[in-house]
Amino acid sequence: MSQARIARGLVVAASATALLTLAACSGGTPAPSGSASSAATDEKCAAFKDYGDLTGKTVTIFTSIASDSEAKPHIDSYKPFEECTGATIKYEGSRDFEAQLPVRIKAGNAPDVAYIPQPGLLQTLVRDNAGKVIEAGDLAVKNVETYYDPAWKGYGSVDGKFYAVPVGANVKSFVWYSPKMFADKGYTIPTTWDEMIALSDKIVADNPSGDVKPWCAGIESGGATGWPATDWIEDIMLRVNGPEVYDQWVDHSIAFNDAKVVAAIDKAGTILRNDKYVNGGLGGVKTIATTSFTEAGLPILDGACYMHRQASFYQANWGEGVKVGEDGDVWAFYLPSINADQKPVLGGGEFAAIFADRPEVKAFQAYLASPEWSNAKADATPNGGWLSANKKLDINKLVQPVDKLSYQILSDPKAVFRFDGSDLMPSAVGAGSFWKQMTDWIALGKSSQDVADAIEKSWPAK
Repeated sequence: MSQARIARGLVVAASATALLTLAACSGGTPAPSGSASSAATDEKCAAFKDYGDLTGKTVTIFTSIASDSEAKPHIDSYKPFEECTGATIKYEGSRDFEAQLPVRIKAGNAPDVAYIPQPGLLQTLVRDNAGKVIEAGDLAVKNVETYYDPAWKGYGSVDGKFYAVPVGANVKSFVWYSPKMFADKGYTIPTTWDEMIALSDKIVADNPSGDVKPWCAGIESGGATGWPATDWIEDIMLRVNGPEVYDQWVDHSIAFNDAKVVAAIDKAGTILRNDKYVNGGLGGVKTIATTSFTEAGLPILDGACYMHRQASFYQANWGEGVKVGEDGDVWAFYLPSINADQKPVLGGGEFAAIFADRPEVKAFQAYLASPEWSNAKADATPNGGWLSANKKLDINKLVQPVDKLSYQILSDPKAVFRFDGSDLMPSAVGAGSFWKQMTDWIALGKSSQDVADAIEKSWPAK
C-alpha cells in the first residue's frame, strides 16, 4: 500500500563558491589547504559538490511519520546534506498527513518537500493542483535513472512527466514459515509454484486429522479490511499473466473482469478457498475474513500451520522474543514464480515530491535519490525495518535479515518489480470496491466472476 515521488537536481557550484561549500561541509572555518582535515572533508563532501553552496537556505519537509522515535532516523539521515551544503532541513510529521497535505497545497501553504505514500495520491495532487507539484530536476532524474530499476521512475511520473523520487521500499512476495517445522518433516523450500502446491498437498496428507493446515491467512484490517487479499491477487496476476498484462490491468487498458483477471482470482482461490489448505489454527475459509492480518501468521509459532503469505514488513508482528532469520523461529522465502524464467516481485514504497522551484529544494530532492542518502538512512536506522531500492545501498548496513533478503530480491537482475496494484488504481477501486469484493469473495463465497464484474462496474468513468 503506498506511492509517490520526488525529483530534482542542481547547478554545479561555481569556483567562487567552493570555499564556502567547504566551510559548510566542515561545520566551520575551512581547514588549511593540504591538511589532513581538509582532505577528509573534501572526500566526505565530494558527492555533494553538484548541489552547490546552500548556506543559509532552509528546506521544509512534511511526512506522515510523527513520533519522535520514528522521525529521528529521518532527521539524522539529512545531516550529511546539511553539513556538506550548509542548508538546514526543517522536519514536520503528522498522523493527519494525507488529510492535511491537499488542504495546505490549496491554501498556498505547501511544504517544500513531502513524502507521498501512494502513486495514486501523487496523481491526484498533480492533476488537482495545476503547476503546484514541481517536476523533478536534472540531478534527481539522473540519480533515479542511474540507481533505480526503471519501474520506479514510472511510479513517480504523472501524464508522462516525472515528479517524485523513491525514498523507501518493501517486498510483498514472501511466504513466512518455521525452519524447524520444515526440518522436522524433511520439507524443502519450494522454488516453483507447482512445488509449493505439491508441498501443500504433502502437508495435508501428513495431517489427516486436519488439525494442522498448510496455510494460515487473515484479511481483517478495520476500515481497510480486504487489502491483504488484493495483494494475493496482484502477486498471482504477475505470475499468471506477466508484467505487461499486469500493467494493462492496473491502468484499465483491460477491464477488471477480463478473463485473465478472473483466472488469477480463481488461482488464488485454489489456496485461499480450499478448506483442506486453510485456515490453520483459526478455523475454516470464512475465518480469513475475520482474522486480523497482524495475527494471521501467528499459528505458525504454535505449529498449527506451515505457511503464511505476507510482506517483508510483517517481521514486526511476530512478537517479542521471536527470532526472525534462516536459523530462527520464523523465516521467509520468495513466493515462487509459475514460470521458472521469470522472477516477478510485488512491492510498495514511498516517494518524495517537491512544491517549490528553488535550487536548495531541488538539491535536497536529488539527495534523497542518491546512494549517500540511502546509506545514511540505513546508518540512522540501527534497529532495521527500513529498505531502499537504490542499487548502491550497502547491504551490510541493513540490520534485519529479512531486510537483507528483500534487498537481494529487489536487486536481482532477473527480478521484474511491480508496485502494489491497488495503490495505483483509482481510490474508489483500489481502496474501495477491490477491498470489499475480495472480502465478500472470502466471507460470502462470491464467485470470482461476480467479484470481477462488481469491481469493473465501480471503475470511475474517464
